[in-house]
Formats: sequence, structure tokens, C-alpha cells
Amino acid sequence: MDKYLPEGCLFETPENQNYIRDIRGLFRACEEGATVEARAVICDGVHNLYVDLGGVRGFIPREEAAVGIREGSVRDIAIISRVNKPVSFKIVNIIKSSEGNYEAILSRRLAQEECMRRYIDALEPGDIIDARITHLDSFGAFADVGCGIPSLIPIDSISVSRISHPSDRFSAGQCIKAIVKDIDYSTHRITLSHKELLGTWEENAADFSPGDTVAGIIRSIESYGIFVELTPNLAGLAELRDDVCVGQHASVYIKSIIPEKMKVKLIIVDSFDAKFPPPPIKYYIHGSSQKAWTYSPVVCDKLIETVF
Repeated sequence: MDKYLPEGCLFETPENQNYIRDIRGLFRACEEGATVEARAVICDGVHNLYVDLGGVRGFIPREEAAVGIREGSVRDIAIISRVNKPVSFKIVNIIKSSEGNYEAILSRRLAQEECMRRYIDALEPGDIIDARITHLDSFGAFADVGCGIPSLIPIDSISVSRISHPSDRFSAGQCIKAIVKDIDYSTHRITLSHKELLGTWEENAADFSPGDTVAGIIRSIESYGIFVELTPNLAGLAELRDDVCVGQHASVYIKSIIPEKMKVKLIIVDSFDAKFPPPPIKYYIHGSSQKAWTYSPVVCDKLIETVF
């Protein structure tokens, strides 16, 4: 299975830079049918894209700017939003004007269609892939899985610890790992998940011990206690107090860790407002795919698992 990366991942590679360095490289990319990346600099009034190829003008006609534009199933915002960002494309033709200037005719659609045939259609649920977050909405995070092809990570699939918005976990442009949850092969639409790569309850709890005082984030306040996130896949329950708010950072004392009940009992020592940058994502990946993932410990009567 060929691997196609999210847009921007090829841009600074030596091979890509050799293609876009001069007109000879562009002719070579055209002859080889290579997928090339360069920065889109202008979207004109009729939504054609112009790409920076040094001394050569790169032109992507509107209908070639994305799969689905021609059919009307994709809105033109998919073109406008590419300005000042790398785009993937095939070089369809290189023409020379009477003044001696070169213009490269490009197609992002052809690059996406090849990615669908050779990569997307070969994926199966459970495959672990690279993705790049493109934008966030209240219901989930959209991610590029190759050549600008979008996919969705629903908010409840981002982590076990519940969040109020995907921006609590991701930012636009962030490169992540994800696992294929579902594929509609007729439309090439992919739904991704993320939480299955962040470790089981036991794997996360192994980093903590009773008696420790550790950092956390207050995620929800219920009538019976306060849920404090210790890691994206592990939260503990603290006793109620009236001086805390959802979203605050906290220092918490670990009273006990109970695998049989999947519980971590906490005492909030302090809570405060802060804008600490999120720590790097810690992945627990075992191989390139997984057909099932069990979050709950073996000793626990409650079973929490995902079967792909």
C-alpha cells in the first residue's frame, strides 16, 4: 500500500524541493507524474488558485482544486482556505507564452484521486495512520489524511477523558496519529478515532501512585464530585468544593487507585486559571493496526472496549 501524507508534509523534503527549484525540475515532475507540493498564494474572484513555483506561475483551475468541486459536493471554502498554505498537485502541462514566460497547469484533484485509489481504498478499520488537524468544530476535529482529503474525529473519540471542545486537545496544523474507525468506500469518507492510541486505564494509572500530588485539569463538576483529568485517558474523582471551575488547572493529591473499580480518588489541593501549553501527546501504539482495544483492567467487572 502506497502511503500518502497530509498536505505540507512533502513541502520541505529534498525530493519536492528539487522538483520546484527550477523549470527542469517541473518538467521532470510532469513526466514522472509525481505528486508535488508548493504554497498557494492567491485565490482569484472565480476561485482559481495560483501557486508559488519560483519564477514559474502555477495555475490550478477551480474545478481542479479539489475532488467534489466539479460535482458540487464540496464547497468553494475548501479552495479559499488553502491560500498561504502548501497544496498537493500533479503537473498537467507546462506552456510557454510568446514572451517566453512559463506557466504550469496543475491539478490538486488528480493528486487526491490517486491518493484515494492507492491509499484510502486500501485502508481498513483499525489501521493506524498519520493525520494533520485542519480545523475544529464543536462536534469534532477535521483532519487531513493525505493530499488534503478530509476526515472527521468525533469529539467523543478524541480521548476517554471528556472535553468541552476539541480545542481542549488539538490545534489547527497539529500532526497526530489516528486510527481508522470507519470507511465509506463509495464516497471515500473516513471517520477516525484517537482515544484508542492513548493507552488503557492500567497503562495510564501506572504513572501514578497513592500519596503523589500531581497536576490535573478540572473537566466537569457533578452533584457527587469533581472529575479531574490526569492524562487524556485517565480522570479521577475529587470531593466537591465550591471554589473551582471547569477548565481550571489544579494540583491534586491521590488518595487511592482502585483497578477493580477503575477509580482514582483525589483531593484538590489548589485550583487556578492558567494557559499552560498542552504536553506532547503520549501514544501507546502496538503495531500498525489493531482490531480490538480494551480500556478496562482485567480485574474490573465493567468492560470498556472498541472493536474495529
